Amino acid sequence: MPSQSAEYLVNNPDGLYVDCTFGGGGHTSYLLKKFENIKMIAFDWDGDAFERFKERSADFNNRVTFIRDNFKNIKSALANIGINKVDGILADIGVSSKQFDDLERGFSFNSKNLDMRMDVRNPLTAKEVINKYAQEELADIFYKYGEEHLSRQIAKAITERRKRGIINTPVELQDIVRSVKRHEGKINPATKVFQALRIFINGELDNLEGLLNSAPDLLDGKGRIVIISFHSLEDRIVKQDFRRKSSEGIYNILTKKVVTADEEEMRVNPRSRSAKIRAAEKQRELVVSRE
Repeated sequence: MPSQSAEYLVNNPDGLYVDCTFGGGGHTSYLLKKFENIKMIAFDWDGDAFERFKERSADFNNRVTFIRDNFKNIKSALANIGINKVDGILADIGVSSKQFDDLERGFSFNSKNLDMRMDVRNPLTAKEVINKYAQEELADIFYKYGEEHLSRQIAKAITERRKRGIINTPVELQDIVRSVKRHEGKINPATKVFQALRIFINGELDNLEGLLNSAPDLLDGKGRIVIISFHSLEDRIVKQDFRRKSSEGIYNILTKKVVTADEEEMRVNPRSRSAKIRAAEKQRELVVSRE
């Protein structure tokens, strides 16, 4: 949703902006073309995203600095390159299209292995969680991060299946879930379990909260933050954070109602159907008189 996010993000056409989730570079490329004088800092902890950036760096004409790090570390990472204020922060939360389409990464139901790491430097994989975690731990993960109401039954089915050998592939995991949960409509019964595993392994909600906590200190007066989320857990965190900071006089909320993809965006990018945009603008820095 580059056009919608750009509409809310940029209010200084000569400013410095952060793309917290570079991925395939879609948002960064769109912003650079639309606003010829802005500069950007791109974050991504995925090594593949860094390789894509290097391949395209010439196209960016020295207007983008790449930082390979988790965006929860945005404040310290920017300080390391001498930056303490920016004009806007954009984050497109969740799995990028590039990650989802790479069957080696384990994010899709058709993947070759149970991995799901956004950063391969992370030692914890979905395979390890599924095969080694206790039944109660699995149930808690599925319920907390996937809002799966059959979490206990699915966790029990997994531990029973483990007695016959290691669970190696997404297909095997889906078969276990289907033995407990019936197929309803077009949604894969294992969707919530896969979501929960991915969020848990990558610490996605903690990462989001870290970014939200750092944003007010980094945003210059009238600087803006735009978050694109794809499920209720993320959206709830963003909504509550913006509302709290609005009540404290830190933000003005720009999206009184959540913004969703238009018909053209959904036609071009079907995955955008579940996307939600929320945006806020920082109120100007208060100057305290010392008289």
